[in-house]
Amino acid sequence: MHAKNILTVLTLTATAAALAACADPTTNTDTQGTDSKDSTATNAAHTSYDVSAIPTVDEIAALVPEDIKKRGTLRNGASTGYAPAEYMDADGQTPIGYDIDINKALAKVMGLHEGETKHSEFPTIIPALGTKFDVGISSFTITSEREHQVNMVSYLNVGSAWGVAAGNPKNFDPSEPCGSTVAVQTGTAQEEYAATLSKECVAAGKSKITVMPHELQTDIATKLIGGQYDATLADSTVIGYASSQSAGKIEQLGDTFESAPQGVAIAKDDAQLTEAIQKSMQYLMDNGYLKDILATYGADNAALTTADLNPHVD
Repeated sequence: MHAKNILTVLTLTATAAALAACADPTTNTDTQGTDSKDSTATNAAHTSYDVSAIPTVDEIAALVPEDIKKRGTLRNGASTGYAPAEYMDADGQTPIGYDIDINKALAKVMGLHEGETKHSEFPTIIPALGTKFDVGISSFTITSEREHQVNMVSYLNVGSAWGVAAGNPKNFDPSEPCGSTVAVQTGTAQEEYAATLSKECVAAGKSKITVMPHELQTDIATKLIGGQYDATLADSTVIGYASSQSAGKIEQLGDTFESAPQGVAIAKDDAQLTEAIQKSMQYLMDNGYLKDILATYGADNAALTTADLNPHVD
């Protein structure tokens, strides 16, 4: 493993108090607003990966499109409510997480001044590629549908997992989810999966699953702990991190399932940038940087070793 510097700072993770001032992200309703008196605040140590030692690779830098070279910035769009992949620091303004660090690392390999991440609601990121954003690094599960829309370069393999309040007070049963209320992030593979499960429940003559979509996964934690939802469905890395940051008030229920690769999204017509991103990601993999970045967030087991372009998925 190569040498690296890790900068550790103390950040405040408030599962409700900080969010109570924000508009409720639930689709088409504000009836699920959170009262600050239900807040559960925990102090959490945030660790960021220092990318300064990652070198520029000249042959890869030569592939970068001229407009991006002149700008000197690799612009990433991410929905910053999905810790530990992408979320906001205690100031509420600074995106942090392993996807943010990965974007910075890609920029270093490509000879750019910086990798910049700006928050965008999850469903709006892909349509903005090639205009507002150069890349979308925001826990995008690679699906055949997305591969028809954009180019995708794989870098992680992540499964889904159920999360519940500690002790499972709602007695949620993953093998029998019909009739339950499940929170998911809007536009994710888990939202689609929960919708499919609900249809199967109805087809079997059982009660539907009430699927509650939120723009930010972090907003779900408060309501889950507070008893408004039976469970949440998210990436296994997200559930694990939510558990640690909530001091065990959220726990994973059952095994990880539906493992699938995640990828960097790039505009379909930008073959030059796609090649630069693919080769940069492969460099990060080959030289241990990707795994080191993920290890900073306890997610190193999710690292892939080959940066495939538009891999075959079911």
